[in-house]
Amino acid sequence: MLSACGPWPWQDNIGLSVKDAVFGAEADSIIITTEGTSWWIDNISINDTTYSFYNDISIDIFGDSYTIEKDCFVVEKRDKTTLFVKMDANTTGEERFMTITFEAGDYFDYVRIKQLAE
Repeated sequence: MLSACGPWPWQDNIGLSVKDAVFGAEADSIIITTEGTSWWIDNISINDTTYSFYNDISIDIFGDSYTIEKDCFVVEKRDKTTLFVKMDANTTGEERFMTITFEAGDYFDYVRIKQLAE
């Protein structure tokens, strides 16, 4: 007889220095550090749009450094423990919400950034 196992024993192996941030309406940025070194960015959501990078051959998500540049943001993995996030000025008249999904093995963690409206 087989039985279901769970929850999985994965503990926080990323160790994010920041999980929530608020940016002003002007262009703003943050540097996030990690305790772990074996993580990658699984996806980034901004409002209702999600960018997935797992099968994106233009980015080596398992590499030590890379840059993801989209319409209103830049996310740069600078090394194994440093992530730089920059959002352009928010001229939409509404708050923007970004979620960055980190993965390391079967462990997932998130950074949520709210950017105020002008």
